[in-house]
Amino acid sequence: MTALATKKTAGVLGDDLALNAQQLLGISAKRELPVVWAVAKGSAMNKMILVPLALAISYFLPSAILPLLMIGGLYLCYEGIEKLAHKFLHSKHEDADHHDLLIKAIADPTIDMVAMEKEKIQGAIRTDFILSAEIITLSLATVANSPFPIQVAVLALIAILMTLGVYGLVAAIVKLDDLGLYLTLVTGESRWQTFQRWLGRVILAAAPYLLRTLSVAGTIAMFVVGGGIVVHAIHFLHESIHHLSEELSHTPAIGGVLNYVTGPVLDGLVGVAAGILALAIVRISSEVYRKLRTA
Repeated sequence: MTALATKKTAGVLGDDLALNAQQLLGISAKRELPVVWAVAKGSAMNKMILVPLALAISYFLPSAILPLLMIGGLYLCYEGIEKLAHKFLHSKHEDADHHDLLIKAIADPTIDMVAMEKEKIQGAIRTDFILSAEIITLSLATVANSPFPIQVAVLALIAILMTLGVYGLVAAIVKLDDLGLYLTLVTGESRWQTFQRWLGRVILAAAPYLLRTLSVAGTIAMFVVGGGIVVHAIHFLHESIHHLSEELSHTPAIGGVLNYVTGPVLDGLVGVAAGILALAIVRISSEVYRKLRTA
C-alpha cells in the first residue's frame, strides 16, 4: 500500500523537488546544506501536523476526503497555470535582473544575510506545507478503504520517505556545482584524472539544465495528477476517457502505447482547463474584493 501511495504522489514530488531547490537561489555555497537541513526539519514538523490531522479526518469524517482531494487537485492545476502565466507575463530580462540582484546580495556586506536566509527558510517551509498536504491527501485517498492501522502505517512511512527522499535529493542537486568544480581542479595527467576533469566540466554544464528539467517535469506532473483527481471525481468524464483508452488499445501496432498515454494526456488537458478556470475565478474574485475595499 505504501508503494502504491508513493506512485500516486510521485507527480507532486517533481514540483516539490524543483520548488525547494529553487528556494536556495541567493544562498552562499557554504550555507546551502545548513539551509536544506533547516527546511527538512520544518518539513518534518509539517508532516507531524498533517498526518494526525488527515487520520482524524479519515476516522471521524471520511466523507470529507473526496472534497479535500478535489481542492488539492484544483490547487495543483491552479499552481501549474500560475507558473505558466508567470513565465509568459514576465520577460527573461526581468528574471535575469532578479537573479543578478540575488547574486549581488551575497557579496554585499550591507545586506543582512541571516535575515535573508531565515526568510528563505520560512518561505520554503510554507511551500512545503502546501505540497505536503497534497501528498498526504493523495496518500490517504489511496488507502481510504483500508483498516485504520494500515492507514497509520502508510501515512507515517510516506511522510518519512518523502522528507528523506526530497531533501536528500535537494541537497545533492545544490551541491552538484561544487562537485563539478572540485573535479575540474583535479591535477595529474593519468587517464583517470583526465576523466575526472572532463566529468567535472560536464557536471558544471549540465547542472543548470537539471533544475529546469525538474521544473518542467513537475509542472506537467501537476496537470496530470491534478487533472486525474478532477476526472476521477466526475464519473461520466472518467468513464469516457477509460472507454476511449480501451478503443485506442485495439489500434494495430501502436495500440499498447496509445492505451498507456491516452489517460495521462487527457488528464493533463483536463488539468490545464481546470487550472485556467481556477485562475480566472481567483483573479476575478481578487479584483471584485479590491474594488469593494476601495469603494
